[in-house]
Amino acid sequence: MRSPKERRSVVTGIGVIAPNGVSTESFWKATVEGVSVLDRVTRDGCEHLPLKVAGEVRGFDPADLIEERYLVQTDRFTHFAMAAANLALDDARLGRADYADSPFAVGVVTAAGSGGGEFGQRELQRLWGQGSRYVGPYQSIAWFYAASTGQISIRGGFKGPCGVVASDEAGGLDALAHACRTIRRGTDAVVVGAAEAPLAPYSVVCQLGYEDLSSLDDPVRAYRPFTRDACGFVPAEGGAMLVVEEAAAAESRGATPRAVLLGHAATFTGASRWEESRAGLAHAIRGALEDAQCAPEEIDVVFADALGVPSADRAEALALADALGRHADRVPVTAPKTGTGRAYCGAPVLDLAAAVLAMENGVVPPTPNVVDVCHDLDVVTGRARPAELRTALVLSRGLMGSNAAMVLRQGPTPPS
Repeated sequence: MRSPKERRSVVTGIGVIAPNGVSTESFWKATVEGVSVLDRVTRDGCEHLPLKVAGEVRGFDPADLIEERYLVQTDRFTHFAMAAANLALDDARLGRADYADSPFAVGVVTAAGSGGGEFGQRELQRLWGQGSRYVGPYQSIAWFYAASTGQISIRGGFKGPCGVVASDEAGGLDALAHACRTIRRGTDAVVVGAAEAPLAPYSVVCQLGYEDLSSLDDPVRAYRPFTRDACGFVPAEGGAMLVVEEAAAAESRGATPRAVLLGHAATFTGASRWEESRAGLAHAIRGALEDAQCAPEEIDVVFADALGVPSADRAEALALADALGRHADRVPVTAPKTGTGRAYCGAPVLDLAAAVLAMENGVVPPTPNVVDVCHDLDVVTGRARPAELRTALVLSRGLMGSNAAMVLRQGPTPPS
């Protein structure tokens, strides 16, 4: 076995289920064209709630990708994760034949912020409306944060290290870092990512306590980070799953490395302490750069957290200046999530997927609905910008105070 330092983690497969596309191809097409799909909330039971605008996944039929026996025991957030995992495995060309003799060589890691709210709400309504005999047995597992990890593992026959990361929205990047550490310890491949379904009535009511949630009813104006019109964020459902493999193992089976996950760091600064998040996020960026052995000037694009709260946006801009120095004024910054909403733990994984695709296509996608940027950042707005992209920085912060940064580089893997 190669030493831990020699075991590099490469992305070989991407699967996306998002408001702007229920495949990686459709997601990227909408992302690079700067299409905004934010719209009025249409989910049943949400009509009279204060949340008016969100990013809903439409045109998604889980039965097209998942067997009925799995559908009946899982929530919508797990449907998204399982479907995205299917797409990622297909993209990586990783099938059962590749690990039939070594099922313990493949693990699963997901991140989750809200769990199965829709399933849980339905079963609790049956409990109080009809009685305990009307509550299905899967209520005990479908709501749980680890449900997606468990079901992907069971369905795929993956018996390697499995886990779930519950570390706020930044958990999407933390899950990827967890996968990289698992690979360094000897696992050959990890199916990793996050998907959320926070738009059931119960889930929406739980979010109404977030002061940073946008309450505007105009989809064009509801989520505009880095502008004077910033008034909070818009939530979304969906997410992405990736296949991350040890570079030599991927090469041995003929897989193509699409990107190398070079470095990660995470910090914690406390719930809604956005001024303090400047130092915490800057520390995470420096840590990720150090882990990646990457200089600030090597960063070719930043996928920003872009919360849409003035104090948080200011802190992020200053954190980039603190960590990247003079390069912060020159590096293009983008936040495609302004066109889809923030899918909580799924948001940074979608950003990382977009970063891989951006590097492959040599173009920085725009930041939909954002004009008149009021911070010292080169935010890409309007239309996509052609650029030579080799190294990307992805940022994420959570409402409860987590900060994370990840550095990735275009594949194939560089020499050790």
